[in-house]
Amino acid sequence: MIAALRSIGTALLALVGVLAIGCASNPGEGYAFSWTHSDDVRSIAVPMFDNTTFATGVEFDLTEAIISEIQRSTPWVVVAPDRADTTLDGVLASESVTNLSTTPGVGLVQENALTLSVDFTWRDNRSGEVLVSRRSFSATGAYAPARGTGERREIAQRQAIRELARDIVAELRADW
Repeated sequence: MIAALRSIGTALLALVGVLAIGCASNPGEGYAFSWTHSDDVRSIAVPMFDNTTFATGVEFDLTEAIISEIQRSTPWVVVAPDRADTTLDGVLASESVTNLSTTPGVGLVQENALTLSVDFTWRDNRSGEVLVSRRSFSATGAYAPARGTGERREIAQRQAIRELARDIVAELRADW
């Protein structure tokens, strides 16, 4: 009976310890009990990304995905540019499709990779300082247009957009 109570107590103590820790904002410090985000940034504006490609409408989906990811994974509030501490501007710079596999003997495309590439800049509106700037930041999604599956390229676009949104928001805190 006492051994069972000790086991339960030890398990609960270990669970509390695991749930209470997180990564520190400084990688040299290991784990910490605080946010990995800067305390002086409380709000961010995300204007519609520009689009220099022929892929119409992707900039809307990308901007929406980035805003959702910021709201989901950061303490920052998304506000209008005139009220924001910082602004994230970007351009959908390219969309490319690469053949991944073909049918042996016939050469029909079995699977494609669609890559979206963006340029973005995160700027502090109070000081004008560029906090993060990346060029040719890309993500890839795959789809199978072959007979039988007939997947549309939008499947790969959605995959790439979700990945870009996660990676861009991760980059916003990478330099802290």
